[in-house]
Amino acid sequence: MLRKILVLLECGVLLAALLVVVAAWQQQRALEQPLHLNDELLLEVPAGATPGGLLNRLQAEGVIDNAFWLRLYWRFNLRAPALHSGEYRLLPEQTAQDVLNLWRRGEVVQYSMTLVEGWNFRQVRAALARQERLQQRLADLSDDELMERLGLGGQNPEGRFFPDTYRFVRGMSDEDLLRQANARLESVLAEEWQQRAEGLPYREPYDALIMASMIEKETGVPEERGEIAGVFVRRLRIGMRLQTDPTVIYGMGERYKGRITRADLRTPTPYNTYTIDGMPPTPIAMVGREAIHAALNPREGKSLYFVARGDGSHVFSNSLAEHNRAVREYQLKRRADYRSSPAPSAAAETE
Repeated sequence: MLRKILVLLECGVLLAALLVVVAAWQQQRALEQPLHLNDELLLEVPAGATPGGLLNRLQAEGVIDNAFWLRLYWRFNLRAPALHSGEYRLLPEQTAQDVLNLWRRGEVVQYSMTLVEGWNFRQVRAALARQERLQQRLADLSDDELMERLGLGGQNPEGRFFPDTYRFVRGMSDEDLLRQANARLESVLAEEWQQRAEGLPYREPYDALIMASMIEKETGVPEERGEIAGVFVRRLRIGMRLQTDPTVIYGMGERYKGRITRADLRTPTPYNTYTIDGMPPTPIAMVGREAIHAALNPREGKSLYFVARGDGSHVFSNSLAEHNRAVREYQLKRRADYRSSPAPSAAAETE
């Protein structure tokens, strides 16, 4: 009797060992199988999705076989946290194990969007609307409603977002991206405010933001920003109007068709610094750190005037007589290729 029991036990152990070997072989075979793909596949993983459900889905779509063994492998070998939602890029040369490793590392596909220095908020909203991979939660809201949604109710949106390249994944929204851009702007502005020069004619950081937006629109030449800031600050100190064309253009809104006339300079708007004293009520564009730094650290000097050369740079003058000579030289004899600022570079959106 005892002999029979021992034989049965030996058979059971051998059978169990055989089953383990077969299971290990099946599992390894499942892991090493190539994906049944001819082209790249973007697998969208919604929030709350499970590996088991995704493996069943891939098997149903004919991308993999033996999902059962892959589910067991994930459960007992990886013990990874919850899947990151987003898109995963699957390629024909990958194996099932490669896919599991992508999920374990959370390597979702990232996209990028660039907000450009000098853009106004209308341009920002248009750029957001073109991003098909962003959820569009703000598209139907007015500017005021949008700011309320962001927790910035009562604030004008112009200049409140930092120009930079922002990365996002499938499932993120235009609201998420603008929250990032606003937080970045507030952080940079606070840092620069702490390092400001003494005796500036600003009551609060927002005043510096307004100044920075005018600097941003006046020049794209880095070494000129401090000089232009110096001209504006000196004018404010002596009560002289700023008389900067970008504010006129901004105040014209949709009426601006590519050039401004003498009549435009004389037409009052809240932003026309030829007709108002001091600065406009809000920024006129998004600003980078360099423009903010220039606004808070203007260059010392005596210049009160500047005029565009036509190549993107400017001539600075201390007196009206010097300025008038520069105007005659560079404004009244304009070439066909005249530019008041450097030619813009294309802002590429990459994936």
